[in-house]
Amino acid sequence: MTSEVTTQLVQRRQWIRDQLDKCVAFWLEHGIDSENGGVYTCLDRKGEIYSTDKSVWMQGRCAWTFSYLCHVYGSKPEWLHAAKSCLDFLEDYCINRDAGGRLYFTVTAEGKPLRQRRYNFSEGFYCIGNAEYYGVTGEVEHLQRARRAYKLIYDLNNGLIADPTGMGPKTIAETRAGRSLGDSMIFLNIIGIMRRVDPANTAEYDRHACECTERIVKEHYRPELGCTLESVNLDGQPELWYTAGRVVNPGHDIECSWFMMDEANYRGDKQLHKTAEDIFRLAIEAGWDKEFGGLLYFIDAKGLPPEAYEHDMKLWWPHNEIMIASSKAYRDTGDEYYLNWLFRTLDYCKEYFADDEYGEWYGYLRRDGQPTMPPTKGSTFKGPFHVPRALCMTEQILTEIIGD
Repeated sequence: MTSEVTTQLVQRRQWIRDQLDKCVAFWLEHGIDSENGGVYTCLDRKGEIYSTDKSVWMQGRCAWTFSYLCHVYGSKPEWLHAAKSCLDFLEDYCINRDAGGRLYFTVTAEGKPLRQRRYNFSEGFYCIGNAEYYGVTGEVEHLQRARRAYKLIYDLNNGLIADPTGMGPKTIAETRAGRSLGDSMIFLNIIGIMRRVDPANTAEYDRHACECTERIVKEHYRPELGCTLESVNLDGQPELWYTAGRVVNPGHDIECSWFMMDEANYRGDKQLHKTAEDIFRLAIEAGWDKEFGGLLYFIDAKGLPPEAYEHDMKLWWPHNEIMIASSKAYRDTGDEYYLNWLFRTLDYCKEYFADDEYGEWYGYLRRDGQPTMPPTKGSTFKGPFHVPRALCMTEQILTEIIGD
């Protein structure tokens, strides 16, 4: 590594550190609900609340983020308080105990249930929030909660139990059924966190991680199509004659790639790491907007018209995933291809997403990079998770690379 590259890495790391400080301060000042507990995430550019409904995903994600900050940088009272507030709110208001312990998707400010979804991502973020909090506090109750949620997710993903909500699949199963990339990749990430904080169950986590990577590699990863598919049928085969079967989400693929890099490093599996790199390369080469820059939200596996209205928007989180994946890949391989993508993405984020005046990043940009109007910093789907996770992880990886 040349001295010029080292200088650039040091400068980029400082910008990342500054952005992380501003992001964390934004959420602590504007998001934490001191009256009801939990976190508000529907915040405008300045941090004003534009909807008091609460995202259950974000309660778990916020708990994970502030617990993870404690894990990386050392515990701070305000971080632990934010995490515990979200975990308590989840436990008191967000669990549908009449439906097998499934969690809601949205609730009111006071915690009254609003919406239940069939997807089990609420349970996943509840799981990692409790697990990470246990990792920094040692409070066993939180590990027990995480373990219960972990088992529920595994059973649902593998058809071992019927969905206790009674909602069933999104499509009529007799006509069309399939498997989602999101289920395997998110569970792989959950496994990595659980294995780190709960080494007593390593054998179980290792077995389940192998199941996840096998599905991703054998079913969703399709080098012959030049992409990784969001969904396949129950036989693990593509169905390309309708739009939903051809959906490619480049940001998901790139996020999946670093989950797999972590797993490959844990196993010492060079071939799995190479596959993860290939998933990254296919996604970023196909998804990067060659006219305006930034990563497109959805593309079609055959280059046909995507059906989603938002397909050509630029969202915050895929760019966060590029930051993490490219920095990990460069650290692991030394290949400047990944370093160039890291720098290119950081430049784009600095120009279009970051808001130095009020802190945090815009969430939703038009294709040309301008924020949707009026601009927002949070929503039901955007809260204190992707941006601080990416800034924290990338800062740590750059420190590993720089060596100080």
